[in-house]
Amino acid sequence: MADTTGNTQDTGSATAPGPHPRKSSWRHIGPGIVVAATGVGAGDLVATLIAGSNFGYTLLWAAVVGCLVKISLAEACGRWHLSTGRTLFDGWASLGRWTTWFFAVYAVIWGFVYGAAAMSSSALPLQALFPDVMDLEYWGIACGLVGLVFVWFNKYAVFEKVMTVLVGVMFVVTVYLAFRVTPNLGDAFAGLLPVLPDEKDSVLNTLGLIGGVGGTITLAAYGYWVNAKGWTGTGWMKVMRLDNRVAYITTGVFVVAMLFVGAELLHSANIAISGGDQGLIQLGDVLEDRYGATTGTLFLVGFFAASFTSLIGVWHGVSLMFADFLARQRGERQARVDELASGRRERSWTFRAYLLWLTFPPMILLFQDEPFRLIIIYGVLGAAFMPFLALTLLWLLNSSRTPREWRNGALSNGMLAVAGLLFLVLAVKQIWDQPWSEFF
Repeated sequence: MADTTGNTQDTGSATAPGPHPRKSSWRHIGPGIVVAATGVGAGDLVATLIAGSNFGYTLLWAAVVGCLVKISLAEACGRWHLSTGRTLFDGWASLGRWTTWFFAVYAVIWGFVYGAAAMSSSALPLQALFPDVMDLEYWGIACGLVGLVFVWFNKYAVFEKVMTVLVGVMFVVTVYLAFRVTPNLGDAFAGLLPVLPDEKDSVLNTLGLIGGVGGTITLAAYGYWVNAKGWTGTGWMKVMRLDNRVAYITTGVFVVAMLFVGAELLHSANIAISGGDQGLIQLGDVLEDRYGATTGTLFLVGFFAASFTSLIGVWHGVSLMFADFLARQRGERQARVDELASGRRERSWTFRAYLLWLTFPPMILLFQDEPFRLIIIYGVLGAAFMPFLALTLLWLLNSSRTPREWRNGALSNGMLAVAGLLFLVLAVKQIWDQPWSEFF
């Protein structure tokens, strides 16, 4: 996205001094690839597939708008870190203790349930590729342990390189599938016109597609990865903005490619698939029947890459955020970004403690039915996080907490307001849809 602050120069900041402005070079790209890989998981791909299956190309415009919304959110996170020299959690803490309580409850409950979901999602394609090796639960445990060991012993630079390789695999697979199904380009271009499908709940389905893909806590983690890359100070602002655009162009390619597959392969043949990760296994069977075993196998490899990047991305990014949160609670008056740039956070016991929390307790859920009430609380907290992120960024980036030259301009305020309203509507719907009568 362009400069959304309304300023045209990187003028530096008295709060966060940095090097002279860096040229926005492709050789610096990195955190954007990480956030794209982490944000687009198997659940996002199947949601896009189902949108294509149900509505053809009609909602292609919504997928594009969704990417623009996420660009604004991630840019705002990165701008806060670079312009203030403070972490996002430090900004949240300055708004009041309620933010601390929200994040603490969210991190503990969300991490417990998400850990099991991420391990299960990574295990599904492996079991499909190697059906006679071991049961799904043990594939899930193996994925969790590999993710734990990898993040525990490697710093950000190695993590970024591995994520880049896996993104390359995802890119090749999704683009290949998009070409393989031979999309109708005329219908695709027509799908860029903002038209709602003539179906029940079409508005909510459209908002769900806009808000769903790539819209998780990993957007908030983007600023942490920017600093872990070694970018501190406003001299990196142009580089960060290029990197962020690359992130969501990449996300857009994944989304559009899978919507093409849903529109051409499923919608045209009137084939229905299940929601959730199991739908991707069904798609693999459809691809194998239609195009042969090689295409089916290639898709499962891409499915694994999408799932495993989300696993290790959360293992790394959210652990950084949790370590920052605990450092603030243990008496650090101000959480500074140089701690992230130095790599000390990645070696801290708090970072590793949250890694263990994401890995071992959730394994219990792999062997039993999910705890009903906990899943409802998880759904409520997950729905509340994105409006929380958008609205607190609006607050922080329009206040004296941010140096004047880096505060929001009209464009950024407009995009963050739209994002906040969008996610608030989706949060209300998700909370309303929970089976509360069975909860009590």
